[in-house]
Amino acid sequence: MENLPRLLLVDDEERFRDTLAKRLKETGYEVEGAGSGMDALDLLSTQKFDIVVMDIQMPGLSGIETLSEIRAKHIGVEVIMLTGHGDVSSAVEGMRLGAYDYLMKPYEYEYLVVKIQEAYKIKKDRDERLRRAEEKALLDKVQKSLRL
Repeated sequence: MENLPRLLLVDDEERFRDTLAKRLKETGYEVEGAGSGMDALDLLSTQKFDIVVMDIQMPGLSGIETLSEIRAKHIGVEVIMLTGHGDVSSAVEGMRLGAYDYLMKPYEYEYLVVKIQEAYKIKKDRDERLRRAEEKALLDKVQKSLRL
């Protein structure tokens, strides 16, 4: 597959994280993993990611707290939250804070891939609108300076 997003997978359960990362890589994605919200924020500050797939329940910085930081500092990154059965209210809170979507564990792998692709399309469309707006602003500035 071409034109796949770069993923950051954030989950404190190492075995789960490694297994999912392996499947995503086999599907063709470039995937990095982080075992905590702080590790994820550190990676986001030094590397470019398109989509973050993140567990809500993590020790230290929760998924919701991490999402809040991502929204404040990395606005162009889409976030998909993963949640256990008893954590739907946190997932809804995540959506309110700007997560693209949430999936209940256990989930179908193919459904996760669909959600990743949908989130990536939203991101690409937003990035293109921003690029066009920046071009227009620059062109308007040049035209204005030529009139002076």
